[in-house]
Amino acid sequence: MRYHFLEFLLDTDRFELYRNETRLAAEPQVIELLTLLLEQRQRMVSKDEIYGCIWKGRIVSEAALSSRIKSLRQLLGDNGRSQAVIKTVHRKGFRFVAEVRCDESDAAPPGTNLPSAEADIGSRNQKPTIAILPLANLSRQPEQDYLADGISGDIIAHLSRHRWINVVARNTTFGLRQQNLSLADLAAQLGTDYVVEGSVQRAANRVRVTVHLMDAHSGHQLWADRYDRELEDIFELQDEITETLVARLEPEIGYAERHRVMQNRPANLQAWDCYHLGIHHFFKFTGADNLEAQRLLLRSQELDPQFGDAFAWWAYALVLGMVYWDVKPTQATLDAALSACEQALMLDPQNATFYALKARVMLARREYDGAITGNRMAIELNPTFAAAHCGLGDSLAYEGRYDEAVECFTRAIALSPNDPQLWAFLTYGALALLFKGDYELALQWTERASHIPNCQYWTLSHKVVALVQLGRSGEARRLLAHIQRQLPDFSLTFVEEKLFYLKRPEQIDGYLQALRKAGLN
Repeated sequence: MRYHFLEFLLDTDRFELYRNETRLAAEPQVIELLTLLLEQRQRMVSKDEIYGCIWKGRIVSEAALSSRIKSLRQLLGDNGRSQAVIKTVHRKGFRFVAEVRCDESDAAPPGTNLPSAEADIGSRNQKPTIAILPLANLSRQPEQDYLADGISGDIIAHLSRHRWINVVARNTTFGLRQQNLSLADLAAQLGTDYVVEGSVQRAANRVRVTVHLMDAHSGHQLWADRYDRELEDIFELQDEITETLVARLEPEIGYAERHRVMQNRPANLQAWDCYHLGIHHFFKFTGADNLEAQRLLLRSQELDPQFGDAFAWWAYALVLGMVYWDVKPTQATLDAALSACEQALMLDPQNATFYALKARVMLARREYDGAITGNRMAIELNPTFAAAHCGLGDSLAYEGRYDEAVECFTRAIALSPNDPQLWAFLTYGALALLFKGDYELALQWTERASHIPNCQYWTLSHKVVALVQLGRSGEARRLLAHIQRQLPDFSLTFVEEKLFYLKRPEQIDGYLQALRKAGLN
């Protein structure tokens, strides 16, 4: 539909606003607000209705709505006094009052040629957007601005490698340096969902970096951290801090998106919602949740066959179902998982996550060389991708390259100490340490992993093996009895079937022999 009013044209199909045939730069939520008011122009639209339509159930302050109204009025040349276009109904809502003419939108406005606009807005509406503001220099030394700006710019560059997130361009955020905008204004002006802000302070030979992740709509702080470092090599320091920050920011945004979807479960789920609900169940790490994750991710594929994330994560859920729960590791199932990953990479061949998840599938297929290559490709595309470092560690360990493997696991843990898969990083690393013969460290890693929520039975199984190898057979037998109470099917046959991804006989035989010594039949 196209709405003509005054000298303006709103094309709702293309999600574009024009003034005298000139396309205006407007944030998506501002366009959504204008569309709502135009469609309901015969009546007042209440504030509650606007909150529901624009923010889809998110809790936001009234200032956020006021900011969008103000931005819209500025675009239209209206103001709070004249109210020639948008009338405020005090304490209740708003009404569109300008005269309107409508027609069907079957072609672009004169002088335009923008055939991809629909696809663009669909993408914007799905992916969360984050703005990295320039870190403040608290050193009172203008010559230190370069350090704060360098870290800010590097965060933007590195976070942009996570292709499921839209990152506002550096020039845009740095251009706002002197404007001192509120979070609500930033959300309105940049169309951002999340904002990163913080500071850098240098004193003598020490540097302190403080960073906050904020929900731009609610104003709530989602995560914060502080980093104190000795200043030796400035560029090395900058790289270290940047990599650490990005590795910890990305999962926090994922948590926030999953929480948003869980708080707003619409009657008709869209692909993005199904995907995040699927990931929510995925990270619960139970058999039932794994099956639900597979179902939701398949549904996401059906709703949007161009949504590569749904294909890749479905494949990984399938693999984990084979390793931990009731999915049978058949060749047909492994082929289906590989095909899904290849489909994801066809849709986005520069996506680091897709390479890492395909590597997981290849690992399950015992194609270790391909898994090593895939994980290294993922790391090249995104050096801060902790799960790819973990996957590379697995791939190297199964090939017998234990020292290299342990380095990878250590790197993964350091990059993302709050990762939803941290227990897995530690558990997979412990298995590599068992194969290497470092039983004491393997025991330490299993003990650490066992205190993390959603930790799986394999962690305790690895701990049993470590205890046996350390001569602590009594503890091993007691722990084995605990595993069998929780999982009655746990037997030598069960373990051997679940270790289908191992092909080196000495690894399989050594592991089974230790469990046999603990009393497993």
